[in-house]
Amino acid sequence: MSAIENNLLEGSTFGQIAKGLENFTFSMQPREVGLVTSVSTGIAKVSGLPGVGFEELLKFKEGLFGIAYNLDEDEIGVILLGKDTSLKAGDEVERTGRVMDIPVGYELIGRVIDPLGQALDEKGPIMYGERLPIERPAHAIMDRSAVAVPLQTGIKVIDALIPIGRGQRELIVGDRQTGKTAIAIDTILNQHDKNVLCVYCAIGQRASAVAKVIANLRDRGAMEYTVVMVAEGNDSPGISYIAPYAATSVAEYFMEQGRDVLIVYDDLTHHARAYRELSLLLRRPPGREAFPGDIFYIHSRLLERSTHLSEELKGGSLTALPIIETEAQNISAYIPTNLISITDGQLYLSPKLFELGILPAVDVGKSVSRVGDKAQLAAYRSIAKLKLEYAQFEELETFARFGTRLDETTKQTIIHGKRIRECLKQHELQQLTASEQIVVLLALKEGLLDMIPIEKIHEAEEALLTNSKDFPEEIIKRIVGNEKLSEDDSKAILKFAETILVPFQEKEGPDQPKK
Repeated sequence: MSAIENNLLEGSTFGQIAKGLENFTFSMQPREVGLVTSVSTGIAKVSGLPGVGFEELLKFKEGLFGIAYNLDEDEIGVILLGKDTSLKAGDEVERTGRVMDIPVGYELIGRVIDPLGQALDEKGPIMYGERLPIERPAHAIMDRSAVAVPLQTGIKVIDALIPIGRGQRELIVGDRQTGKTAIAIDTILNQHDKNVLCVYCAIGQRASAVAKVIANLRDRGAMEYTVVMVAEGNDSPGISYIAPYAATSVAEYFMEQGRDVLIVYDDLTHHARAYRELSLLLRRPPGREAFPGDIFYIHSRLLERSTHLSEELKGGSLTALPIIETEAQNISAYIPTNLISITDGQLYLSPKLFELGILPAVDVGKSVSRVGDKAQLAAYRSIAKLKLEYAQFEELETFARFGTRLDETTKQTIIHGKRIRECLKQHELQQLTASEQIVVLLALKEGLLDMIPIEKIHEAEEALLTNSKDFPEEIIKRIVGNEKLSEDDSKAILKFAETILVPFQEKEGPDQPKK
């Protein structure tokens, strides 16, 4: 080709294109694209995408994502993860080739995030080094160790009578406005300086209620070891559905690093209702109370991820406190009974006790820990009979209302039981250390408070707690160090308590036992 022809070729449009293609690398990445056929509140029906997998993440326009859930022959039912106001039939949808995942890592501590991993606290974008799928298989039985280390809540009635261990799943159940969230928040606050990380997952809660919880955590320094995940009540049902799974993946990351973690699900009633709504929209067969048949499975696969790992896997633990709401004290309803059978015990909060001002309103008779004293500090075994004495008192108190003449032993049991009930009362956000609890409860068990009038019990208890700072340091170390109290230790505690309680005692009266 002559020089003239070369110059003409380079000056032409074709020549410019040919020159540009010399440095261009072709990349063949096929895209599998389908079409939206219909949209309902929280879900969409999609056609096409023959290669899509179950629970695969699908991408819609404007950054909206969804999870492929119903894989039918002619269409796919998709759970939408966000607002669907801009989505319409005929829009394109694309496969991503991955499942839903979330950022994890220590960078999340102190942050407030949503189940998609986006920041809600105006502290800038989330920085992370790793992502984990929100749905992960639970650890095998051989990867687990027994639950043997206590998780102190700082609440007397729980730590003494219904103990919780690290790696346990303890259900908090009761009617609305009975103090369920308050117990969970007190437990989080009590983990300060105890080397336990916390994850609080709010599911379908009012924004004002969540803001109050976050304010309490911040004011008391708990955000230094806590991650808060929020799915608000006005979010799409898909967001509420994935929230507890996403929060568990965040917590599992810490557990697999060898850390002890506490996670609170507040609450799984809203989670069950969100899943029922999605299932009915996806035309899944309704069962009891219109819940789909796999409602038990979605909660069991969530809570089975809580465990205490073996030492070979660094020995971390994940303790779960799921919250569930009952209606009219119906603890035998469908969702509460499902969760009671999945968990390792339950704390039942009674509205009757709440109305009487007995707070926290834990019904000791209906509450149970299936781990028991294996997950309790050894010092608490010196007051082991307290739960039995309280149960006997409640039965006798009901019987005594009929005006029957009572013998002296029965009267003494009722007098002692009233003091137990008063001592188990505790104000919200006022957690007690193990040594403070032992001083009060041991004095109670040995009858030192029986000679004190009911109206002075709290004043006497405050005096014990105030002076417990002067308690022998070696005994406090033994209590915290999970050592059993010796007879000499018990005598020292009782002598200490007796000296402080003398000013509050009165002579025999109508409500006092005979000397």
